[in-house]
Amino acid sequence: MNLTTLDLAIFIVYIAGIVFLGLFASKRASDSKRNYFLAGDKLPWWMIGGSIIAANISSHHLVGAMGAAYKYGFVAVTLEWGAILVGFNALLWIFLPFYLRNGFYTVPEYLEKRFGNSTRLLYAILIMFTYIFVEIGAVLFLGALSLHALFGLPILYSILGMALLTGVYTILGGLRAVIWTEMVQLSVLVLGGAILTYATIHAAGGLTAVMETSKDWKMFYPADNPDFPWTMYLGGVICISVFYCATNQFIVQRVLAAKNEWHARMGVIFGDYLKFLVPLIIIVPALVAPKIVPHLDKPDLLFSILVETLLPKGLVGLVMAGLISAIMSHVSGAINSCTTILTVDVYSQYINKNATDKQAVRFGQLAGVGIIIAGILSAIILISYSDRSVFLYLMNLYGLFTPGIATMFLMGIFWRGTTSKGALAAGLLTIPMSLMMELVFPNMPFFNRTGIVFWTCMLVCWGVSLMTKSSQTEIAAGLIWNKESLQLPPEDRKYYTGLRNPALWWVIITLIVLYFYVRYF
Repeated sequence: MNLTTLDLAIFIVYIAGIVFLGLFASKRASDSKRNYFLAGDKLPWWMIGGSIIAANISSHHLVGAMGAAYKYGFVAVTLEWGAILVGFNALLWIFLPFYLRNGFYTVPEYLEKRFGNSTRLLYAILIMFTYIFVEIGAVLFLGALSLHALFGLPILYSILGMALLTGVYTILGGLRAVIWTEMVQLSVLVLGGAILTYATIHAAGGLTAVMETSKDWKMFYPADNPDFPWTMYLGGVICISVFYCATNQFIVQRVLAAKNEWHARMGVIFGDYLKFLVPLIIIVPALVAPKIVPHLDKPDLLFSILVETLLPKGLVGLVMAGLISAIMSHVSGAINSCTTILTVDVYSQYINKNATDKQAVRFGQLAGVGIIIAGILSAIILISYSDRSVFLYLMNLYGLFTPGIATMFLMGIFWRGTTSKGALAAGLLTIPMSLMMELVFPNMPFFNRTGIVFWTCMLVCWGVSLMTKSSQTEIAAGLIWNKESLQLPPEDRKYYTGLRNPALWWVIITLIVLYFYVRYF
């Protein structure tokens, strides 16, 4: 594609501005461990919700989800909206009070307090694989694929450039730099996505074209569908959603940095509204795109083709800045989460138990360098990946790691009888059983395979727990969910009145999403 000088100027100025903002924020960071990893516990609700979605939405949505919607239709939105009904509800009403009231730095600290060190370390190992191969490697690859399709930039150079530019301010500034840049990136992402949505709908015939597609909208496909069977809601979606939204350091870290519990709850609910709106910006253009680009052999290139075909000079640079925003915000959040877990759950536990805040921050920065290198290598591996939808490939990868993690947390918080050995058995089973299921049942939808592994992990955890004794009975007393967990701290109750009541806004967005599921059953 031949870019105009204006497009290039917008694109370059934006990249330079984000890096400058990140470096500026990093100067305000201190050597305090809590300041570096949790931004000093000062995040308001709007920054929590905005940064959750900015970190969540990335190239695998703009590129991968758009491609999946082009191929499969409206059902692609269910993976996003399902998080509102399952994952974020699990965070909001089950896990959030325990995370905040115990003052945790990281999510696996809950596992240690509930079961001991072994489960905490196992979580750290499993999550590192997920972050490096999915949250960093695949996101860099998809972004580089679009830059190559639009600008002709070599994929390898794009991967290196995006990783290094993002890594500089993330490593220097910690979560503060990540949050500052994410808020700007979310605005540019939404603006760029809205422009592309408008241009696509206009070219396809306006709102009439969108309404025509609504006749084919479905959110439940037959059980024999190879990618989106309705049976996915019986286990696979529950497992991946609970893990990603409620027990994933990448998302929960922003909640841990809240000013107080009210801001944390309102932040999650604000994230629900953004999680409802942003996927529409991505999915709707793909639904009408067949009128403009029929019979596209590689759906993952749809984003690049729409940008190249429909946008005038100047707007191309802005929309591509939106894509880069998605990539950089996602990668920076993943890097920061990795360094936090490696520092708090590994370094401070096993390498230097008496580390000062300065030593912990320094280790986190060095770990960040290693994470970036590993992410670049995993992105390079994906260059030779097949023509199958990358978005579905990412979901499949989640299915390898998440059943055991989701089991450890759900069994731990709901059943007092869960023992450390039971939780460990579930965590250790998840990868070998997932690989075995894929080998034995290669044609089974991965959501179904993931669901089977998930429920098997739950049964194994239950069975092993029955046969072993718990040594955590006294500690678990304050870590098991009950109705009292929903009671608010006295200092926060004054916020829960009238329009400031999080429950009111939660009911509204929940009813809206449920309407779509019922209407397009």
